[in-house]
Amino acid sequence: MNFDDAFAKLIAHEGGFSNDRRDAGGQTKYGISKAAYPGEDIANLTLDRAKAIYLRDYWGPAACDAMPDPAKLQVFDAAVNHGVKTTIRLIQSSVGAVADGVIGPNTLQAVQSMPAPRFIARFNAQRLALYAGLSEWPAFGRGWALRISDNLLQA
Repeated sequence: MNFDDAFAKLIAHEGGFSNDRRDAGGQTKYGISKAAYPGEDIANLTLDRAKAIYLRDYWGPAACDAMPDPAKLQVFDAAVNHGVKTTIRLIQSSVGAVADGVIGPNTLQAVQSMPAPRFIARFNAQRLALYAGLSEWPAFGRGWALRISDNLLQA
Protein backbone atom coordinates (compact mmCIF):
# COMPACT_ATOMS: atom_id res chain seq x y z
CA MET A 1 0.00 0.00 0.00
CA ASN A 2 1.27 3.45 -0.85
CA PHE A 3 0.32 6.86 0.54
CA ASP A 4 -2.28 7.57 -2.17
CA ASP A 5 -4.12 4.30 -1.46
CA ALA A 6 -4.00 4.82 2.30
CA PHE A 7 -5.15 8.43 1.95
CA ALA A 8 -8.16 7.36 -0.12
CA LYS A 9 -9.19 4.88 2.59
CA LEU A 10 -8.54 7.34 5.41
CA ILE A 11 -10.46 10.20 3.85
CA ALA A 12 -13.53 7.97 3.52
CA HIS A 13 -13.63 8.00 7.35
CA GLU A 14 -12.96 11.69 7.76
CA GLY A 15 -15.72 13.29 5.75
CA GLY A 16 -16.42 16.94 5.11
CA PHE A 17 -16.81 19.99 7.28
CA SER A 18 -18.06 19.67 10.85
CA ASN A 19 -18.16 21.82 13.95
CA ASP A 20 -19.41 19.42 16.63
CA ARG A 21 -19.25 21.11 20.04
CA ARG A 22 -18.37 17.74 21.62
CA ASP A 23 -15.20 17.58 19.51
CA ALA A 24 -12.23 19.31 21.16
CA GLY A 25 -10.77 19.87 17.69
CA GLY A 26 -13.43 22.43 16.85
CA GLN A 27 -13.97 23.08 13.17
CA THR A 28 -12.82 20.06 11.21
CA LYS A 29 -12.70 19.23 7.51
CA TYR A 30 -11.20 16.07 5.99
CA GLY A 31 -10.01 15.27 9.52
CA ILE A 32 -7.92 18.45 9.76
CA SER A 33 -8.97 20.40 12.84
CA LYS A 34 -8.72 24.07 13.74
CA ALA A 35 -7.21 23.10 17.10
CA ALA A 36 -4.32 21.26 15.42
CA TYR A 37 -3.95 23.74 12.55
CA PRO A 38 -5.02 27.19 13.81
CA GLY A 39 -3.49 28.91 10.77
CA GLU A 40 -5.57 26.92 8.28
CA ASP A 41 -8.87 28.18 6.87
CA ILE A 42 -10.71 24.97 7.75
CA ALA A 43 -14.00 25.85 6.11
CA ASN A 44 -12.25 26.41 2.76
CA LEU A 45 -9.63 23.65 3.08
CA THR A 46 -9.20 21.79 -0.19
CA LEU A 47 -8.76 18.04 -0.44
CA ASP A 48 -5.35 18.56 -2.09
CA ARG A 49 -4.20 20.74 0.83
CA ALA A 50 -5.44 18.15 3.33
CA LYS A 51 -3.56 15.45 1.43
CA ALA A 52 -0.33 17.46 1.56
CA ILE A 53 -0.75 17.94 5.33
CA TYR A 54 -1.35 14.22 5.85
CA LEU A 55 1.74 13.27 3.87
CA ARG A 56 4.01 15.81 5.59
CA ASP A 57 2.75 15.59 9.16
CA TYR A 58 1.48 12.01 9.58
CA TRP A 59 2.56 9.49 6.92
CA GLY A 60 6.22 10.48 6.91
CA PRO A 61 6.79 11.11 10.64
CA ALA A 62 5.01 7.86 11.59
CA ALA A 63 7.36 5.95 9.24
CA CYS A 64 4.44 4.41 7.37
CA ASP A 65 6.64 3.52 4.39
CA ALA A 66 8.80 1.38 6.72
CA MET A 67 5.83 -0.58 8.09
CA PRO A 68 4.80 -3.98 6.69
CA ASP A 69 2.44 -3.41 3.79
CA PRO A 70 -0.72 -4.62 5.56
CA ALA A 71 0.06 -2.38 8.57
CA LYS A 72 0.59 0.89 6.70
CA LEU A 73 -3.07 1.93 6.79
CA GLN A 74 -3.36 0.92 10.46
CA VAL A 75 -0.39 3.08 11.48
CA PHE A 76 -1.40 6.01 9.27
CA ASP A 77 -4.94 6.01 10.63
CA ALA A 78 -3.63 5.90 14.21
CA ALA A 79 -1.19 8.76 13.57
CA VAL A 80 -4.08 10.88 12.35
CA ASN A 81 -6.36 9.98 15.28
CA HIS A 82 -3.87 9.76 18.14
CA GLY A 83 -0.97 11.89 16.98
CA VAL A 84 2.38 10.67 15.73
CA LYS A 85 4.20 10.36 19.08
CA THR A 86 1.36 8.41 20.68
CA THR A 87 1.18 6.17 17.61
CA ILE A 88 4.89 5.47 17.77
CA ARG A 89 4.51 4.55 21.45
CA LEU A 90 1.66 2.20 20.50
CA ILE A 91 3.88 0.62 17.84
CA GLN A 92 6.67 0.22 20.38
CA SER A 93 4.39 -1.28 23.04
CA SER A 94 2.99 -3.67 20.43
CA VAL A 95 6.42 -5.07 19.56
CA GLY A 96 8.02 -4.94 23.01
CA ALA A 97 10.37 -2.05 22.25
CA VAL A 98 11.10 0.83 24.62
CA ALA A 99 8.11 3.17 24.30
CA ASP A 100 10.01 6.44 23.94
CA GLY A 101 7.98 7.89 21.06
CA VAL A 102 10.98 7.93 18.71
CA ILE A 103 10.91 5.64 15.71
CA GLY A 104 14.44 4.42 15.28
CA PRO A 105 16.26 1.34 14.01
CA ASN A 106 15.44 -0.78 17.09
CA THR A 107 11.71 -0.12 16.76
CA LEU A 108 11.74 -0.73 13.01
CA GLN A 109 13.66 -3.98 13.42
CA ALA A 110 11.19 -5.14 16.08
CA VAL A 111 8.25 -4.34 13.77
CA GLN A 112 9.87 -6.13 10.82
CA SER A 113 10.65 -9.17 13.00
CA MET A 114 7.04 -9.66 14.08
CA PRO A 115 4.58 -11.35 11.70
CA ALA A 116 2.37 -8.62 10.26
CA PRO A 117 -0.96 -10.16 11.39
CA ARG A 118 0.32 -10.37 14.97
CA PHE A 119 1.58 -6.79 14.86
CA ILE A 120 -1.74 -5.53 13.47
CA ALA A 121 -3.73 -7.39 16.15
CA ARG A 122 -1.54 -6.14 19.00
CA PHE A 123 -1.40 -2.60 17.61
CA ASN A 124 -5.17 -2.32 17.25
CA ALA A 125 -5.72 -3.82 20.70
CA GLN A 126 -3.51 -1.01 22.03
CA ARG A 127 -5.57 1.54 20.07
CA LEU A 128 -8.88 0.24 21.41
CA ALA A 129 -7.58 0.33 24.99
CA LEU A 130 -6.41 3.91 24.47
CA TYR A 131 -9.75 4.98 23.01
CA ALA A 132 -11.73 3.29 25.80
CA GLY A 133 -9.81 5.34 28.38
CA LEU A 134 -10.69 8.68 26.82
CA SER A 135 -13.41 10.88 28.32
CA GLU A 136 -14.87 11.29 24.80
CA TRP A 137 -15.52 7.54 24.53
CA PRO A 138 -19.26 7.84 25.29
CA ALA A 139 -19.73 10.33 22.46
CA PHE A 140 -17.34 8.95 19.84
CA GLY A 141 -16.38 5.42 20.93
CA ARG A 142 -18.77 3.56 18.66
CA GLY A 143 -17.44 5.42 15.61
CA TRP A 144 -13.82 4.86 16.65
CA ALA A 145 -14.40 1.13 17.14
CA LEU A 146 -16.14 0.85 13.77
CA ARG A 147 -13.27 2.72 12.15
CA ILE A 148 -10.76 0.21 13.49
CA SER A 149 -13.06 -2.62 12.40
CA ASP A 150 -13.22 -1.22 8.87
CA ASN A 151 -9.43 -0.84 8.77
CA LEU A 152 -8.97 -4.43 9.92
CA LEU A 153 -11.28 -5.67 7.19
CA GLN A 154 -8.98 -3.96 4.68
CA ALA A 155 -5.75 -5.41 6.14
